[in-house]
Amino acid sequence: MKYLVYLFVLLYMQTFAASPDTVPVKSGYATVNGLRMYYEIHGADGGLPLLLLPGGGSTIQTTYGVILPMLSAHRRVIALEPQGHGHTADRNSPFSFEQDADDAAALLSQLGIAQADVMGFSNGGNAAMQLAVRHPSKVRRLVLCSVFYKKEGWVPGLEAMFRKADAAGMPPALRNAYTSTSPHPQKIDTLVSKLMGRLLTFKDWPDSMLRGIQQPVLLMAGNQDVATLAHTTALFQLFPKGQLAIFPGGHGAYLGEAAAWVPGSRAPASTAAMVEEFLACSSSEK
Repeated sequence: MKYLVYLFVLLYMQTFAASPDTVPVKSGYATVNGLRMYYEIHGADGGLPLLLLPGGGSTIQTTYGVILPMLSAHRRVIALEPQGHGHTADRNSPFSFEQDADDAAALLSQLGIAQADVMGFSNGGNAAMQLAVRHPSKVRRLVLCSVFYKKEGWVPGLEAMFRKADAAGMPPALRNAYTSTSPHPQKIDTLVSKLMGRLLTFKDWPDSMLRGIQQPVLLMAGNQDVATLAHTTALFQLFPKGQLAIFPGGHGAYLGEAAAWVPGSRAPASTAAMVEEFLACSSSEK
């Protein structure tokens, strides 16, 4: 299996430093699988779009607010907020990566999009993997950021932290984003309970499932992320058409994620350049 490991050097790419004011943005709601899902479309119409799936407990802006204008300066970007997140109301069912994948596929269909590139962070990255597994024709290329596929891959102490998690302990940026955008901000305790329930009851995914993902994959993580480097490397080696990028820093810092980003960091611009280069390849290239 051929692969490319990016040894990352932070370089500021002015080309990708687009101003949010210069990029057209549309927003709306779509009814998918009984859910009124919020979505945004950034950038010019036309061409194969990039679908963004945010992290658990996050909104579009808290996960992608820094990097999104850089990505949408060069292509159309569709970003959604899944069940119970941000502007999207909850439904009377637990969270699951499989359901999030089905909802994302239904949104693409409602928007008349047969296929997209897909990028997901953290819980959104796990949903992106399920999207490639359950709806492979919908996905051309896959960018996975800070994901896991077996609980044994979590860094020590993470599971114990999940068992104690509550709304008061949420990063302030995520808590404030939820309470200011949610149609039911009083349900923040339910949000945290469902997020932790999904993680604590997670059943390891078989290696064969990941080997079955035939799309080119760019796997990204921080060197101080929620999954160990050994686990991330093991996941990368399962993808038949995989590339791996390890960045300095923690969970989502390389994206500019609101709870991890250091203001003024040039890392998101370099990440955007890397993602754009990966997505610019034809389907047959890695």
